Amino acid sequence: MAGTLEAHEDKACRFRLRLKAGNGEIVAVGEAYDTPASAKEGCAAVQRAADGATVVEADS
Repeated sequence: MAGTLEAHEDKACRFRLRLKAGNGEIVAVGEAYDTPASAKEGCAAVQRAADGATVVEADS
C-alpha cells in the first residue's frame, strides 16, 4: 500500500501535514499552518516537489 499525506490539527490548534507509510507509521511531519486549507496546500506542494526527487547526503 502506498503512503499518505494528511493534514491534521495538532495540540496547539495549528494544522500540520504528516506523511504516513503504507503500514500507518508516521515518517515525517511538516511545519504548522494556520488553516486546514493551507495545510492541504502544503501537502500538494510536497507531492509536487517529491515527484522524481533524488536522495542526496546532506552536509554535516
